[in-house]
Amino acid sequence: MKKFSLLAVVLFAAFSVQAQEVKFAPLDASPVDIAYFPNKAVKFKKTDTPSPSIKVIYSRPSAKGRAIFGELIPFNEVWRVGANENTEIKFYKPATINGVAIPAGTYSLFAIPEKDKWTIIINKEVDLWGAYPYDASKDLVKISVPVKALATPVEALSIAFTSKDNVANLVIGWDKTSVEVPITIK
Repeated sequence: MKKFSLLAVVLFAAFSVQAQEVKFAPLDASPVDIAYFPNKAVKFKKTDTPSPSIKVIYSRPSAKGRAIFGELIPFNEVWRVGANENTEIKFYKPATINGVAIPAGTYSLFAIPEKDKWTIIINKEVDLWGAYPYDASKDLVKISVPVKALATPVEALSIAFTSKDNVANLVIGWDKTSVEVPITIK
């Protein structure tokens, strides 16, 4: 009888542990998105042979009627180019930005927005929350790019690629602002 009672207690405990519900987090206000170069670099069909050169993983905050650059995102301060964790850029192949060779690998993407230009930064450190632990000594590339005004505001931060010849233009757009970063793929 003692063995039966012990067995019953053990089984009850095992079922109780399995019956606990997982508490899932609510939908994030700045959902994660991915941009590839080339744009159709992922596998859609069994017969596809994808060959991505660059992948950017970023969170997409929304403007929600707020003034963005110069207010929500201060000028002359390092920004993570998104929300939540810092934006990561993965180069599947060696590349060049502003004459600086970038080996294949994963890096962080930061920016220092100003009114008429941005400084774009590729940093060797990854898995950071925001720009708080940013370490300039780990910068691989810093390039200044001009700001372009957008005729139609972009509600949520967006990243995409355009291309011409052997150059991939990383385009970042949000609110009434966009910038382009030319990247040469080797």
